[in-house]
Amino acid sequence: MPAGSARPPFSGRFAAGTRRRRRVRRRRNLPCPKPTRTASGTRLPLSGPAALDPLLDHVGDARYVLLGEASHGTAEYYQVRDVLTRRLIEEKGFSFVAVEGDWPDCQAVHCSVAGAPGAPDDPAEVLAGFTRWPTWMWANTDVRAFTRWLRGYNQERPARPSERRVGFFGLDVYSLWESLHAVLDHLREHDPDRVAPAVQAFRCFEPYAEDPQSYALATRFMPEGCEPQVVDLLSGLRRRAAETAVLDGSLAEFAARQNAEVLAGAERYYRAMLGSGPESWNIRDHHMADAGMVNVGQLVRERHRAEGVVLVGFGSHSGTVVAADSWGDVPRVMEVPPARPGSVEDLLHRALPEGRALFVFPGPGGEGPPAAGRPEWFRRQLDHRAIGVVYHPTRERWGNYVPTVLGERYDAFCHLDRTRALTPLRPLPALSPEEQTWPAGV
Repeated sequence: MPAGSARPPFSGRFAAGTRRRRRVRRRRNLPCPKPTRTASGTRLPLSGPAALDPLLDHVGDARYVLLGEASHGTAEYYQVRDVLTRRLIEEKGFSFVAVEGDWPDCQAVHCSVAGAPGAPDDPAEVLAGFTRWPTWMWANTDVRAFTRWLRGYNQERPARPSERRVGFFGLDVYSLWESLHAVLDHLREHDPDRVAPAVQAFRCFEPYAEDPQSYALATRFMPEGCEPQVVDLLSGLRRRAAETAVLDGSLAEFAARQNAEVLAGAERYYRAMLGSGPESWNIRDHHMADAGMVNVGQLVRERHRAEGVVLVGFGSHSGTVVAADSWGDVPRVMEVPPARPGSVEDLLHRALPEGRALFVFPGPGGEGPPAAGRPEWFRRQLDHRAIGVVYHPTRERWGNYVPTVLGERYDAFCHLDRTRALTPLRPLPALSPEEQTWPAGV
């Protein structure tokens, strides 16, 4: 993940940000709700934007705030992250948003929200053009609303140059070929003397017809794949970035460097993915922390603890979600059955009759003095539901959950008891009658 002094990281599957070193007066137009005690610990009802005041207080001067989610297709997760991210920008001076999306696509969104010359006035035009599956993660009505707000926020500050406005950037590794083409185009226009390494990398990948699985299969017989060409290209661009950092703060130079970083991360990821084990996911998460078995939150904590890192998790007991039956399949609205007995979501469902609450855990990362007697619920290992872009509700009994000590994994947690599917910009098939009548006892 880029450091705060570089230009960029909002909210995505996670949100990350970096603050400008300035003091912003807190907005207090609504009273802060009073904490109450229940059998499940200290909680704050989520009843409006002011309900997030205790979390903003907990953020303090932290430089990074990462917002997770328990699915990639739940409207309420996006909406709470939207409200929180706006407040981080307005009240805490955060300067960019980074999401689990492709760098080239999200750069186009950034150009729109920053008001770059020639970019669409409405970020929705860019989002509607997202084509890489799963498109609904970013091409949905909630992200559309946030990016329109972000453009308006930036437009209200015309004195700030476009490259220094609050940005929107992608950290993922799937855009191997798009990033390679972008690097080539940039070098041809701005640095023709360095085109040769990019052409060598392009020629190495060319036989695979922009098919990552074909490339992954080929590395079984040639393990190093195109790594030497990619490393040569990336090394040159890193040197170029070091040489021009003082003279040129343009988005074009930064984007070229980031596309090369994506290319290197994508090459390693596709070379490792054939084994279908944790290594490829670890590579992906390490890349996203630079630009499972490890995750982005863990890595950012390890690298930037001294600068302040706050992690916020989400969960729900039941509802609906947008997902697909298999990778690349047509997405649809699915029923999310009641949470597994004994899980985090089940515990909170039974303890919270009003259904929505914010928990802010004591100490950084939930660390604090051990509780006397039996550990508090957030210090115990419990199952925590995680719904991916591929989801099988019928496998709830043995899948879809990860063992989690909530107070160690997160600094705060938002429980939204019943949630609903987000609305993609492209229409989805309706729920089938079978899904609408999911048996509550299963």
